[in-house]
Parts: sequence; structure tokens; C-alpha cells
Amino acid sequence: MHTINTLTIKNSALCLIDHQPWVAFPVNSITPELLTNNVLALAKTARTLAVPTVLTTINGRSGPLKDPLFQGLRALWPDVEPIDRTNTNAWSDPAFVEAVLATGRTKLVMAGLWTEVCLAQTAISALGAGFDVFFVADASGGLSPEAHERACQRMIQAGAVPMTWFAVAAEWSPDNTALEYQGMYPITLQHGGGVQWAVEYVLANLPG
Repeated sequence: MHTINTLTIKNSALCLIDHQPWVAFPVNSITPELLTNNVLALAKTARTLAVPTVLTTINGRSGPLKDPLFQGLRALWPDVEPIDRTNTNAWSDPAFVEAVLATGRTKLVMAGLWTEVCLAQTAISALGAGFDVFFVADASGGLSPEAHERACQRMIQAGAVPMTWFAVAAEWSPDNTALEYQGMYPITLQHGGGVQWAVEYVLANLPG
């Protein structure tokens, strides 16, 4: 049974599952522009706040054609080779589980493609292994709006907690007087949609 404390993402790790061009082609639950925006915003937030992050691909190298991570993700972690798999459930790959355990975190924030396949299977397996799982619905995508929604419902019923990228960012860095919070300004200005105007207002009123 979850307690109030476990329903926060403090001291969590991020798992970005299969954000690849070919995998993204059939996604129809979210526009390509919004998916790219939200995934990169989430990733940049994790990078800025030094949140341990596990990157995966499916058939990225083992298939007949290369299917790397989104270019923006590769640019954030240029020296990191994502864990490549052939099984849709990342939790079935010992290398993935080992990477998650190496973070030392028991709370996992997950986003991935497709919501109803790789993300849902991995999230539910992680829950079964005793981890608290939070999935970022707007940094994930399914083959149709219904497929995405049904997968979200399934994960919620299994015990995962739904979030959005901005909610994750706000909870990872809640103190707006902290130095690390200032690192969020460029991300919000670039990816925050209407929230960027609030940031512009704040910056305009800062001394100096």
C-alpha cells in the first residue's frame, strides 16, 4: 500500500524508454512537435538537476537498420550508449535492471514509446519488483489516443502514478530560491509553452 511519502518523486531516477525516430513514426496520441518538446524538456531537467537517468532503445542496433535515440537526447548524453534490447519489456533485460539498481533509487520516473507496449510492460514489471513508478504521460505516446489512454489506465490500476513533464520538473526542483532552480529558466523558456511568459516576467523583475 502506498503512503503519502512514496507518492513524491524526491530521490527518484529517470528511465527514458525507446524515444527513437522509427518507433515514433506510428505514434498518433500526441503530435510529433509536442512529443519532442516534452521529451527534451524532461530530459534537460533531469540533466540540469543531476537526476540519474537510464536510456534505452529497442532494436536500435540489433535490427536491420539503425534506430538511435532522438538527436536531442543524444546531444544531452553524447558519451552514453543506451541499453539496446530486442524484448519489448525493458525489465526483462538484465542490463536495464542492473542500470536501474546502480542508480540506488527506489522511485522511478518513466516515459516511453509506445505507451501501451514498452512503457506499460516495463512500468508494471518495475512495480512488481517493488519500485514506486511514476509515468510521464505527456512525454510518452501510443499508436492511438485510445491506446495511450488505456495504457495509462492500466498502469494506474497497477499502482503507477501519472504525471506530466512540468509537474515532474516542479517537484524535482520545488524551491524557487535555490540555485538549481535558476537552471530551470532556460528549459522553461524554450519548452514551457505559456509558462515561459511567467518566466520572462520573473526574469524582467530580477535585480541587475
